[in-house]
Amino acid sequence: MANLQNDSDKTSYCLGMDIGMSFKKLPVEINLEAAIAGITDMYSGEKPQVGEQEFMELMRKFQMELRAAAEKQAAAAGAENQKQEAEFLAKNKEDKDVVTTGTGLQYKVLKQGSGDKPTRESTVTVHYTGTLPDGTVFDSSVQRGEPATFPVNGVIAGWTEALQLMQVGSKFKLFIPAALAYGKRGAGQLIGPDQMLIFEVELLDIKK
Repeated sequence: MANLQNDSDKTSYCLGMDIGMSFKKLPVEINLEAAIAGITDMYSGEKPQVGEQEFMELMRKFQMELRAAAEKQAAAAGAENQKQEAEFLAKNKEDKDVVTTGTGLQYKVLKQGSGDKPTRESTVTVHYTGTLPDGTVFDSSVQRGEPATFPVNGVIAGWTEALQLMQVGSKFKLFIPAALAYGKRGAGQLIGPDQMLIFEVELLDIKK
């Protein structure tokens, strides 16, 4: 255990923690003892145990291994998400209050408004909360306390379709298949490949 006597010691330890967390996130195994030796040699000015040309070749190979491992992980996660989506939407379709459109979008009217409906060319203001099927919130204008304004044709396909079904004042719950959301690429840290999304959306205003 390290002897942390002052802020400099603690900061140094934190730098080590950061490196360790980076290593832990790698989709391939590394030799921690060898990695520490490399850090020590570079910091102390010792002659590297690997030459420059070999270093470049090994790092190139490592990057290829990382890419292959990441693609394998993404494919496995995507397959699992597709399975969960199919099961979720099939069961959800049995709810008499859920409407399924021709594209596979599902929605439930939580509150029916009486205002105008936007078109693809409209700009709208909404409040929304986006969650994963397990309830994890990944984005919410409600939590931020500020509604969002954007063009109807400038968002994911599931939103573009759903917004045109809503009158101002309406609040819908949307169940959006991955194909109408972010597809295989996912988005950010929380939305994985082929991940279906759930939104509660309230249409507040049509700007134009």
